[in-house]
Amino acid sequence: MPPIVRVAAPPEDRAAPARTRERRGRLDGPGGPTGRAVPRAGLLHGPGCSTGRAARRAGRSHGPGGSTGRARPAGRAGTGGRGAGRAAGAGGAGGHGRRPLLRPAVSGGAYAPRMALTTSAEAPLPVGQVSRLIGGWIDRLGAVWVEGQITQLSRRPGAGVVFLTLRDPSHDISVSVTCYRQVFDAVADVVSEGARVVVHAKPEWYAPRGQLSLRAAEIRPVGIGELLARLEQLKRSLAAEGLFAVERKRPLPFLPQLIGLVCGRASAAERDVLEVARRRWPAVRFEVRNVAVQGVHAVPQVVRAVRELDRMDDVDVIVVARGGGSVEDLLPFSDEQLVRAVAECRTPVVSAIGHEPDAPLLDLVADLRAATPTDAAKKVVPDVREELERVRSLRDRALRCVRGLLEREERGLAHALARPVMEHPQRMVEERQAQVDALVARGRRVLGHLLDRADSELAHTHARVVALSPAATLERGYAVLQRADGAVVRSPDEVAEDEELRARVAGGAFAVRRVDGGGAVVPRP
Repeated sequence: MPPIVRVAAPPEDRAAPARTRERRGRLDGPGGPTGRAVPRAGLLHGPGCSTGRAARRAGRSHGPGGSTGRARPAGRAGTGGRGAGRAAGAGGAGGHGRRPLLRPAVSGGAYAPRMALTTSAEAPLPVGQVSRLIGGWIDRLGAVWVEGQITQLSRRPGAGVVFLTLRDPSHDISVSVTCYRQVFDAVADVVSEGARVVVHAKPEWYAPRGQLSLRAAEIRPVGIGELLARLEQLKRSLAAEGLFAVERKRPLPFLPQLIGLVCGRASAAERDVLEVARRRWPAVRFEVRNVAVQGVHAVPQVVRAVRELDRMDDVDVIVVARGGGSVEDLLPFSDEQLVRAVAECRTPVVSAIGHEPDAPLLDLVADLRAATPTDAAKKVVPDVREELERVRSLRDRALRCVRGLLEREERGLAHALARPVMEHPQRMVEERQAQVDALVARGRRVLGHLLDRADSELAHTHARVVALSPAATLERGYAVLQRADGAVVRSPDEVAEDEELRARVAGGAFAVRRVDGGGAVVPRP
């Protein structure tokens, strides 16, 4: 089935006055009081007709311009359609008895016709006719208020028309604007390339080139106060979506191996970040993307650079840096498109825009805000000297802790081993075993000779007991040294310097102490 282009009548045509003539072969326009269709082959009023009068000749209709459409020879449309049956401009429909499609009007009970243009490979529309159809509809559009940024400004000396190019800062879309010199002269002192303006203009279509432009009747510069108000409104809107929430902030890596840097070409911000970062950590690497940081191309270039770096798996953190500037210069970093692009990043983003007082919206959505580009380099990259000093300090502290623990355990172990029961645990058993053995042997001897040599054995036993008595040993001039707890001293190493001891001799006991390291013991004074 061939494609159908439907063209609807604009609302303003329904209000146009008209006189109805019920004449064979005529269709009243939608502005007529009856709104009745009276078919006849090839005769239609175009909806753009402002008078509502019937065409007086077969094959004639009004063109898209309204009442100025001139009659053409029978069988040809008023807008240049070829032959009966072709479309008759934006408003009429030539063709043998073809009836227009009707639809309810926007207001009231009248019907507005929609022209159905039937085309095919055998019956195509000429380029000029398509262009005129588009131009007819654009001519019916009213004036609109348009906001944008001036990217090109052409004021030729002596020319009465000024040419502008208006661009949407958030999208790569531009449109040409023309205005009379007196319209532009009213704001020439405050408007230049890069300025944001609001234009009251009417769309126009230049048919020979197929070009859309705006004819400006008034130009208003956007003031700082209005810009700040819009930024505040955008800030509240984005905050309501949760883009500035603290829980969305991601921590920066301690030591990034590769840092993505988005900044202006050969800018002071780039130089500061690179120099400070490499001075703090010489092994750090950068992936730099030079972009426009102000003007109409800043937003798309910064967004493209951020997304490109975010797609790189080796990039650990992204820094967006720019030096200071006016409010207008920093506007790209408060653009909604850039804010949303940063919010979608998987890689942590650091905002280093302007100076401390500057606060673009990028600072709020970024994972970390740096006051300046230099501050960003300090926060992203650690100082190698500080880290080495911290490692050295922690190592010394750990060494002191380990040494203290070992020394404390060694002292406790030595104290435990110095106790007599731990030093010679078998001494008491050996002493008791020797005594038991001697008593058993003596008892056996006594029992063997008890009856035969009672007196002799008793005397012999008495002599032996006397000989083995400690008192007898003391009588021979020996002494026994004892500690304060009664322990017997058997070696000089057991006695500390100036330690008090008790010396027992045959005639009694007295206190002594060691006075030098040579093992000498003197009586206590």
